[in-house]
Formats: sequence, structure tokens, C-alpha cells
Amino acid sequence: MTDIKIGALCWNQYSDFKSLFDAGLRAERLGYDTLWTWDHVYPIVGDSNGPNYEGWLTITAWATATERIRVGLMVGANTFRAPTLTAKMATTLDHISSGRAILGIGGAWFEEEHEAFGLDFGSGFPERLRWLGEALPLMRGMLDGTEPSAAGDHYRAKNVRNLPAPVQAHLPICIGGGGEQVTLKLVAKYGDMNNIGGTPDEMAHKEEVLLRHCETVGRDPATIERTTGIGTVFIRDDPKEAQRLFEAAFARNRVARLWADQPVGTVEQVVEKLAPKVRLGYRHLIAGVPADYDEESMTRFATEVKPLLEQL
Repeated sequence: MTDIKIGALCWNQYSDFKSLFDAGLRAERLGYDTLWTWDHVYPIVGDSNGPNYEGWLTITAWATATERIRVGLMVGANTFRAPTLTAKMATTLDHISSGRAILGIGGAWFEEEHEAFGLDFGSGFPERLRWLGEALPLMRGMLDGTEPSAAGDHYRAKNVRNLPAPVQAHLPICIGGGGEQVTLKLVAKYGDMNNIGGTPDEMAHKEEVLLRHCETVGRDPATIERTTGIGTVFIRDDPKEAQRLFEAAFARNRVARLWADQPVGTVEQVVEKLAPKVRLGYRHLIAGVPADYDEESMTRFATEVKPLLEQL
């Protein structure tokens, strides 16, 4: 039997906060392993001119009201904060949650919110990835208590202390993205978890690239937990009803074009769609949960889909 972890990525856009908060508590009750939201200040799916809640405060609220589920951002925007501050915030979250924090981080991509909020977006993705490459050793050093210093092109730090230390002996860093030249190399060097998406064929290719980077840097790939965003899950016995609910959720988020190839349908159809990813070794499956956070779909993913995938 295969161990499967499931995560709930509750969209922090186009919702009221109580509904978003309650969805996180539901994930805990249903036995989800991890609970996430986005690190964005504008909606990123559909119309960006709409309601959106800040990510760190959202996961902190969840941390105070849960006891077991692990919490993190999928994933944090490195451009939003100095890496030293990010590591301090993750450490504080670890204490608030009694050792359940995950530091999710990525290079960031949404130019509109950066421009609106006056956040430095850099000259392009290559520069932002260089910034991420500078940030990761600082964050890892602070989490490990090594009092790191940095004098890079973008970040400075001098023997920065991080007291108290995290509750966890090794607070995990989850790096989001599948860039083959840089991001997956950073995963091999610094990541405790990765997060990619795509079709099974695309994921298989990314996995091969990650294994090559691990070999190059001398990293045991078994020490990196593979996670994948599986899209939005809607489950009903009638696949037409599942599709209707999927379309209604996207309409609430003012989405002009529906996402394709989503795990929408019966339990059996969802299992069939996810099975190839599980067989690749991606056994931490993170389901997107848009408002209004459909309770039946969340429940059946945990209680029906997960057990069937574990039997593969």
C-alpha cells in the first residue's frame, strides 16, 4: 500500500474571510495533511479587481485554530519580503502552530500586483531567480541557527540571529516551480519539498531533470518530498453535476476561460486522473479549493479518493 498525503489549497480570493477560515478548519477535521493558501495581494485567477486576503495572516489564523494539520504558503513570493524577515516569520509561525510550519517560497511572477503595491519585480524572471538563489541559503541558515551573513547583489545580512529557534529541528522549505535550469537546481540544493504541476508526461520530464541536479550536487533525491498541485477537485456521483459545480466556482471568481484537464467527475474518474502522478512518486497531492469551498468534494477527496490511491 502506498502512503498518500493530501493537501488543501484554499483560494484566498473572491470569498469572505469566515468561509475561507472555516474551509481550513474543515480540512483539519477531514484528515488533510497540509493546508495552504496563496501569497498574493490581488486575485490571480479570473478578474484581478476583486477581494483577496493576505496569505501569511491567513495561515497564522489557521495555525491558532488547528492542532494537527501542517500550514504553509503555496508558495511565498520571495520578492515581497526580505528573506531574513521571511525566515523569522516562518519561525514564529512554527511556535504558534507548535511545530507545524512549512516555509513555501518561489520566485514570484504576477507583475500587476508588484506594480500596484510598489514591490520590486526586477528586470525579469532570470533576475528574480537570482534573488531566490541568494535568499535560500540565508533562510536555511537562519532556520538552522547558523547565524548566516550575506553580501550579495540583492540581499545583505550580518551574522543574523534567529532566536528562539524553530520548534522543528529542521523546518522544511518547499520550493515551488519547475524551471529546469535554475529552480529545480535550487530544489536539489536547498529544498525539503518541491511543488510542480502539469501532465504526467511533463512531470516525468521534470523529475528526470531534478534527479540529474541531485546527482550533480550530491543530494539524495529521497530526502526531497515530491508534491504536486492537482488542480481543482469537484466530486459527485453524476459527472455532469460535478462539472456544473466546477463551472459555477470559476464563474464566482470571474474566470473567462475554464481550466482544462481538471480532476472533476466521479470518484473513479478522479482516481484515474491522479493515478499516473502517484506512480511517478508524487504522493503529496494538493487540491485547489476555490470559494465556496465545496464540502462534499473536500470530504470525498479525503475519504474516498485517497484510500483508492493508496491501494495502487
